[in-house]
Amino acid sequence: MLYGRAGEQADIERLLAEARTGQSGALVIRGQAGIGKSALLDYAAGRAEGMRVLRGVGIESEAELPFAALHLLLRTGLDRIHALPDVQATALNGALGLGDIAPENRFLVGLATLSLLSELAGDGALLCLIDDAQWFDQASVDALVFAARRLEAEGVAMIFAVRTGFPAAGLPELRLGGLDSAAAAALLPADLLPQVRERLIEESDGNPLALIELPAALSAEQRAGRLSPVGAMPVADRVQEAFQTQIAALAEPARIALLIAAADGSGELETVVGAGASLHGLESAERSRLIEIRGMIVGFRHPLIRAAVYQSAPVTQRLAVHQALADALTGSAATDAADRRVWHLAAAALGPDEDVARELEEAAERARTRSGHAAMAAAYERAAELTADPVRRSGRLAAAALAASDAGLMGRAAALADSATPEVDDPDVMAALIQVRVHREFELGTPLAAGRIIMDGVSRVVARSCEWATWLLVEAIRCAWFAGDARLAEEAAASLCALPEVDSPLVSGALGLTRLLSGDVGGGIKLMGEAVDVHALAGLGVPGLTFTASLCFPLGRAILYEEITGQAVADCRKSGMIGWLTFALQDHGLAQGWLCRYGEARAVLNAGLRLAADLGYEHRISHITCSLAWVLAHQGDVEECRANAEEGVARANAQGLVLAAAIGRWALGLLELGLGRPDAALQQLEAIPSTGIAVLSAADQVEAAIRSGRPERTKEPLARYLAWARHVRQPSSDAIALRCRALVEEDEAHFVHAVHLHEEDTQPYEQARTQLAYGEWLRRARRRADARVQLRGALEIFDRLGSELWAERARAELRATGDVPAAPRRADDPLSVLTPQERQVVRLAANGASNRDIAAQLFLSPRTVGYHLYKAFPKLGITSRAQLAAIAGSSSVLD
Repeated sequence: MLYGRAGEQADIERLLAEARTGQSGALVIRGQAGIGKSALLDYAAGRAEGMRVLRGVGIESEAELPFAALHLLLRTGLDRIHALPDVQATALNGALGLGDIAPENRFLVGLATLSLLSELAGDGALLCLIDDAQWFDQASVDALVFAARRLEAEGVAMIFAVRTGFPAAGLPELRLGGLDSAAAAALLPADLLPQVRERLIEESDGNPLALIELPAALSAEQRAGRLSPVGAMPVADRVQEAFQTQIAALAEPARIALLIAAADGSGELETVVGAGASLHGLESAERSRLIEIRGMIVGFRHPLIRAAVYQSAPVTQRLAVHQALADALTGSAATDAADRRVWHLAAAALGPDEDVARELEEAAERARTRSGHAAMAAAYERAAELTADPVRRSGRLAAAALAASDAGLMGRAAALADSATPEVDDPDVMAALIQVRVHREFELGTPLAAGRIIMDGVSRVVARSCEWATWLLVEAIRCAWFAGDARLAEEAAASLCALPEVDSPLVSGALGLTRLLSGDVGGGIKLMGEAVDVHALAGLGVPGLTFTASLCFPLGRAILYEEITGQAVADCRKSGMIGWLTFALQDHGLAQGWLCRYGEARAVLNAGLRLAADLGYEHRISHITCSLAWVLAHQGDVEECRANAEEGVARANAQGLVLAAAIGRWALGLLELGLGRPDAALQQLEAIPSTGIAVLSAADQVEAAIRSGRPERTKEPLARYLAWARHVRQPSSDAIALRCRALVEEDEAHFVHAVHLHEEDTQPYEQARTQLAYGEWLRRARRRADARVQLRGALEIFDRLGSELWAERARAELRATGDVPAAPRRADDPLSVLTPQERQVVRLAANGASNRDIAAQLFLSPRTVGYHLYKAFPKLGITSRAQLAAIAGSSSVLD
């Protein structure tokens, strides 16, 4: 029976009830040791009638062993791994040490975990109970939290119990406090004196475990009321003291057996006995209810017992036990025995030990092959602690820092990098340390400061490695581009040009960005054009593709932008480069929006935003939020656009992200134009600083100035846009340039030429904008019949694209000509009725992808994919998957 937890029990009942109906959910229960988290997990298990139950528990000594906790949780369901898509099955087998091929990345393991949980739920429901999650290894945490965040329609319930730590942003939480006085009193023995009961209730702070265990530790005098008035200790310490009293009462064989089991943590009876624990001692400890032995597994009745055992032992005894455990694991056939052995050796080391440090390096590299970046960082860090030579120590610290950065532990990565000897001469180490500091500063600080870190350290790299120096200087210019800082870009470009000539499109692109930032539009466009030449793209990896793709936007190359970003997204997914995938999705979503595929753009950007949140990429969140607002502005989604733009701009301004803020302001300017508020639009567009976005948005600034009755404020933005369009020479930019001239000069010939050029273009939104402006001009000239032709063309496009604000403007103009416009329609986009997630699923299904393939691409479970199709079919008016082919054939959004 649970006392005082009726509300918490009801929350668990709701979670289980929803799982039984096919709806998934997760819950994180937080609270101090002994507060009742484990009891609530037991309650959930007891109420899980008809559900399959998986249980796992964190073990402190295994916190650095990658995927140890995940293996413990999934061990009874490993026979179903074969049912997963091959790439997922391979990744999960590799992570759990069941296969020879290492997983490509931790997110692929997370996706495989999600798929396996869905598979284990089958046609029923699955309950996963995870205790002491704060002691889970980071790789297991990443996989499980990844899966928990993506639960939708699998019939899976996940409950995590955790003390502190355990990042699980986005998951529902339940924080346990102490029991109230009535519930606390019910847990105490009835024969205690009133003053003793009151004292225990007061000092236990309602902690159930303390209320149960502390009375058993009272002496006869204390039970009689002689309690010390000295100040209270923390509850956890008091509970440990109670356990230590029980431990001290045991015979030495039992105490030694307990210490060996506590230091080992794996629970393997063979290892514990092999390290010197006697069976008699283990039996004695079990009779004292401190441990439980089930089959060949030794487990502590409560995690605090393990802590009490270990902390109460003399340090010499602890060192000896770790050495004994290392000896017992020597030659073991267990898959993780080598890692556990070296960690015990490290725990037994009294000072620097190069042999152990070298073995820890090997353990770190084994962790790398299993995507256990946090374990890799820990192994390298401990290796560094055991290293006497300062140069070798710095190399290991640099490796630890890079691994921590890959694991998303940017604070830890920076601290490790700061611990390295600054005088190290190895260019690989120097570059690694700079990269770690830059990455952290870029994502959590400002891009300008990140670029300055490179410039402050690159001179030492130049003397030792031109290749590393080149890459770092290109990165500095990228930082300057995001920060909108021409001086930093020029400084980095000067250093780049002083290096021996490197034949790389990345260098040309970086120098082009520098010139564009400095106001040399022609020179910048020329160099960036060379960088995106099809032949220059050959052989570029994902980082190079992503960098090159970002050049296409200021080049006005919408189709190439979409092609390169599409390739980058595909390569990221194929190779498992999830960190780069956020960049690729950001640019691919922007490219889709530029080509007026707004539904696709929103789905891609939302996927990128979700992934960026998982990774903790604060800058990427700001940039994608502003990009999403820009797409929403084209659709005229007023509330969502304004909310995203204002949030994104505020975040970007605080982070020094000039480029992202510029996109957000452009979105607000477009929105105000669509709403017919040119004054407000002009205010936003004129606030855009001198960036590539200031060039692209200049056409909207010209229109806002004209419509607000301020033609004198068109001169500068018009010259800016015309200069850019003259150099990029794209049909769309040429047509828009003519539209701007027509608005300023009121010359019909420019309108006619612009409409003609748009026929060669791939951006129907801009075509409709030009036809609308031309139709408005014709109506004011009292040429109503001619105006109707242009306005009807604009309305048809705006309706098809779902650009509601602009469509309404076209309708209003048509009504003013005496025409009766048709009702809103989006005949060419039958998927407009779907949510972004449903849209992505339907698009892939229509192209022939199976549910498993779709799940792998979108980081969902196959069952959730089926759920989205089930919801989408009635909206589309179809009843089978086969009918999607007809939609694919009639809808341009699926091209």
